[in-house]
This record gives sequence, structure tokens and C-alpha cells, in this order.
Amino acid sequence: MTESSFQDDVLGELGDDKLTEIAGLLGTDDSGARETVSQTVGAMTGDLRQKADADDADGVAVRQAIAEVAEAEPPLEGVATLGGLGGLGGLLSGGMMAGVLAKVGKPVAAAVSKRTGIPAATVSRVIEMLIPVVLAVLAKRASGRAAGAGAPGAAPGGAPGTSGGLGDLLGEILGGGKK
Repeated sequence: MTESSFQDDVLGELGDDKLTEIAGLLGTDDSGARETVSQTVGAMTGDLRQKADADDADGVAVRQAIAEVAEAEPPLEGVATLGGLGGLGGLLSGGMMAGVLAKVGKPVAAAVSKRTGIPAATVSRVIEMLIPVVLAVLAKRASGRAAGAGAPGAAPGGAPGTSGGLGDLLGEILGGGKK
């Protein structure tokens, strides 16, 4: 079996109940919700990759958030854990990546709205529902990567922006390699 896409992992982590809830919010069926979630997650990850490559304050924030996710202790286990955010440590209760994802949410909502015709406010609500799920998938992928013999070029605890290490890490976590 080939490695699943980041969007597939988010959809799997999301589960049928949350997908049905999103479908209701969007006024569509589960298939339409899957499509919108896939487009939204794709736009979010594309924006993260672009920002991670930038030599500005946003780029620094994204690289630091990626490092935080990569260094997070035990992987999150399923959407069911999202009810008790306090037990998940800093990652979901105000971690940098949550803030970064929230920040990219507005432009992503506008882009997805333009592409799909769904009101931006509705897409923003979907993004709010997706952020904890995206964080869970990021943490699982980072944890799996860390457990898998440490990829070359991405030294654990390396400084943001060193030799593309965190850019490589982001590519490995999100799939598809470096931008």
C-alpha cells in the first residue's frame, strides 16, 4: 500500500460523524463534504509550505511551529481525544501550530470560497473544525517520522531554517517532499 495523502489522513482522522456534521454545515452530502475538506486541507498545507520557505516573520513562525510539532511528546490518538484538550499538552491548547493554522485560515477560506462558491464564513467554520484534526495528523506523522530512524538532513532540535531541515520535515509530514 502506498503512503496515504495528508488529505486522506485528515479525512480518516475526522471520521464519519464529523464529516456528516461538516456536510450539514455545508448543505451537502458526505461526498461534497469530503471534496470541500480535501480542497481546504490542500490549500492549508500549500500555504504552510509557501510560508515555511519565506524569509519573513511568517516563515519564522511556521518553522518554529513545525519544530514544536516535531518535538511534541506522545502522538495524539484520534479525534475522540479532542474533547479533553487539556490532556493534550501545549500543542492543542495554544501551541504555535494551532495559531499558524488559524492565521492561514482566512486566506484559505477566501480561496476555497472563490473556487467552490461556498460562503467564506462557512468555509471558516469548517476550518475551525479541521484545525484540531490537522494538528492530530501532523503530530502523528511527525511522531512516525521520528520513530522511523530519523531522516537525514533534519536533525532533531535543529534551529529553524538550518540547511532545509525543517523544510524537509514539513515535506515529510505533509507528504510530497519539499515544495
